[in-house]
Amino acid sequence: MVVDHHRASVNGTELHYVSAGSDGTPVLLVHGFPESWWTFRSLIPLLSERHRVFAVDLRGFGDSATAEPDHDSATAAADLAALIEHLDVGPVHLTGQDISGPTTFRVAATRPELVRSLTAIETGLPGFGLEQLADVAWHIRALAAPGVAHLFFEGRERVLVANLTPFKGEDLTAIAGSYARPDGFNGAAGLYRSMLAEGDEIRSLPKLTQPVLTIGGGSGDFTAAAFRQVAADVTEVVLDSTAHYLALEAPDQLAAALLGFLD
Repeated sequence: MVVDHHRASVNGTELHYVSAGSDGTPVLLVHGFPESWWTFRSLIPLLSERHRVFAVDLRGFGDSATAEPDHDSATAAADLAALIEHLDVGPVHLTGQDISGPTTFRVAATRPELVRSLTAIETGLPGFGLEQLADVAWHIRALAAPGVAHLFFEGRERVLVANLTPFKGEDLTAIAGSYARPDGFNGAAGLYRSMLAEGDEIRSLPKLTQPVLTIGGGSGDFTAAAFRQVAADVTEVVLDSTAHYLALEAPDQLAAALLGFLD
C-alpha cells in the first residue's frame, strides 16, 4: 500500500492524515477505538482506484496531536470540518465507524455543505441507543472515568488492544503503539464521555439531507436503526460472517459496499 502522509494545523491542533488516489470524488475515512488511520490500510487501495481517499487520525489518536482531558465529540467534529476545508477538494463522502459515529454525524448535520454523503459503519448515535453499549462493553465506562486510563491502561496498550480486538501481528503492533505515548488515551476517553452525556444534544441536531449508507457486521441492523431516525435517504447493508472491525476483517466486502453506494 502506498499512501502519502500529511500534517494539517487546524482548529488549534495538528492532525495527521494520509491520502491516495488522484481521480474521482473525495472520500474521508474516520476510525474508531482502539484504532487509527491504520485500520483502513487494506481498504484504501481498493477505494483509491476510483476515488481520492483520505484517512485521518482524530485528535488524540495515532500520529495526531494529543487531546486535552476535556476533549469531546463537538471538538472532534470541528476538527474534521476544518480538515475538510483544508483539503480544498469540495464536499467529501464522509465515512465514520465505531465511536466516530457521533462525530461524523455532527459534521454532516451542522456543516452539510462539506458532506456529499455519510457512511456509518458498526456505530450508532447517543440518544438513539448508542450509550446503551456501556452496559455490555466494559472498556467504555472504564475509559470515560477520569484517571482510569492513566492508572490501568498506560504501559499495557498491547494487552488492551489484543483483549478488545482480533488484531494480530503488524496490525496489533501498529495500533497498540499509537496509544503508547503520554496521554495517548485522552482522545478516546473524551469521545466516550461525550457518548454518555450528549444524547439530548444529538437528538436536537438537524436531520440529515445527504444520502446515508449504514453498514453493519456483527451488530446486524443496530447502525441502520439509529440512522433511520435522523435521515430520510438511508441505504442499509449488513456484511455476513463479520464482527465489528470490518475494514481489517473484510476489506473486500466493505469496499464493494462502499463503492456500490458512492458510484
